Amino acid sequence: MPIASSIKHYLEKHGVKYDIVAHPRTASSMKTAEAAHVPGDRVAKTVVLKDNTGYMLAVAPATRHVDLEAVSEQLGRSLDLAQESDFAKLFKDCELGAVPPLGEAYNLDVVLDDSLGQESDIYFEAGDHVDLIHVSGEHFQNLMTKAAHGRFSYHV
Repeated sequence: MPIASSIKHYLEKHGVKYDIVAHPRTASSMKTAEAAHVPGDRVAKTVVLKDNTGYMLAVAPATRHVDLEAVSEQLGRSLDLAQESDFAKLFKDCELGAVPPLGEAYNLDVVLDDSLGQESDIYFEAGDHVDLIHVSGEHFQNLMTKAAHGRFSYHV
């Protein structure tokens, strides 16, 4: 599957140069990092959250877990994990579970864990389970300018 059209258009609209890193099919962000031979702390893992006002994305390094209580407290919302069955309607041009962190491309709010902010390179889902998009850390931060920020993840 080629890069998801929403992601491709969003990157082009923002003038972001990117590479595609192919890897064997994987089922988790850490397995993806291993398969693609990239550091897990440079892979942006996206977790879909929901509450009574709708859906949003929490983005953290693949090496960390998202603390739902910390996210909820920081944002003043009562957030839960969204069901994978909800993903199909939110990410129509992506394979189920291959969620990119570019919420703005899908009209979703994003909260970005500060631990992802210092990396020189960032990798994230291209909309399938066999490709990662590679961008500079600077470009990634520019793409995340509308995201809320905080510390809401912890090491396994």
